[in-house]
Amino acid sequence: MVLASLTLLAGCANQSGGNLASGSESEARRELPTDSDLTDAQRRARIRLQLAVGYYGQGQLEVALDEVKQALASDAGFADAYSMRGLIYMDMGESRLADDNLQRALKLAPNNPDIANNYGWFLCQNGREKESIAYFQSALKSRSYLSPAKALTNAGVCSLKMKDSPGAERYFLQAFQFESGNPLTNVNLALLSADRQDVERARFYMGLVTKVDVLNADVLWSAIKVERKLGDRVAEINLVTQLRRRYPGSAEYASYQRGVFNE
Repeated sequence: MVLASLTLLAGCANQSGGNLASGSESEARRELPTDSDLTDAQRRARIRLQLAVGYYGQGQLEVALDEVKQALASDAGFADAYSMRGLIYMDMGESRLADDNLQRALKLAPNNPDIANNYGWFLCQNGREKESIAYFQSALKSRSYLSPAKALTNAGVCSLKMKDSPGAERYFLQAFQFESGNPLTNVNLALLSADRQDVERARFYMGLVTKVDVLNADVLWSAIKVERKLGDRVAEINLVTQLRRRYPGSAEYASYQRGVFNE
């Protein structure tokens, strides 16, 4: 879901630059900055960040980190680069460095909804779920936010961690209205439906999940839990086979092997 929140380059032009004056000085009017206002150094920084995002998506964290380093060498005030570096450090298990970079990104761009969403996800993954919700809400308040389904789904996941099933379902249902094909949203709606024995609704959401060709480990693990609750042994074994084949070293497969289904 963090990757799902990376719309880093949309609308991030000139985070560290000023606006251009328009009209006479007495009118004191200003225009919003666009790509043509960027310096050559800022353009280089954005290219490096694009590369970092690509490497991050492939799991090449050290290479991604180096690209971010070069982006910041070109533009030391590039908020999205600090946000990206925070996510990389989070995945590396460097929580303090992740927190430092994400907070710096927020100081540089306090109204950037993607950065707010990223920091909320960091908090959620580090035992600070209650704090995280405020950052997801902040992202959702922004009219410039292009991916509200991501923040809503993240808020749903964090609400589940707080044992707030009604709140989680509200977030997931809102996310579904924006993006009905998101497997993480749908598998959690299926799981919540199965918990209250609403088999028909659980099957509906699971049908959407299984339309996706490749599911990541956490979605597969949640789907296994759904099928176990619904008592479909054949479907459960099929999902377990996928989890074992694609993610044999994952924490999710280790949980399956231990028979831990209620964590």
